[in-house]
Amino acid sequence: MLFGVCLRYAKHRHEAEDLLQEGMIVIYRDLYQYKPIGALGAWLRRVMVNVCLQHLRKKHRIIPTTSIENYGERLETDEDLFSQFRARALIKMVQQLPPGYRMVFNLYVIEGNSHQEIADLLGISINTSKSQLSRAKATLRKLLEKELADES
Repeated sequence: MLFGVCLRYAKHRHEAEDLLQEGMIVIYRDLYQYKPIGALGAWLRRVMVNVCLQHLRKKHRIIPTTSIENYGERLETDEDLFSQFRARALIKMVQQLPPGYRMVFNLYVIEGNSHQEIADLLGISINTSKSQLSRAKATLRKLLEKELADES
């Protein structure tokens, strides 16, 4: 689950592995702060998202973005294998987005944050969040259309 979060925010798999390692260190260091009010998984996910956002802010010094479904379960049917292939292809498309688009896309679509929450998290305006999301969706649409055209 946590590696899936990292994959959505990272540009490459090796970067996601580094983020996971960094996040696990933060989780271990700050585990005492977890309060059993909510689910542990939700807290772990939030910590990992914050580690990814901090990394992208430092690395790009702009609005960072990136994440899709977890696919850690073993799949057995042909349909499930096809779905897994599609999920991986979609993750690769998200990873191709510029950092700002990727971050807003992940926070809005995957994490379920509002534009106000995204603006507060990233220190941007609500309109910037909305435009970054719109551009991310348009870019993904173009990438998907290209992918489908290449398959034809």
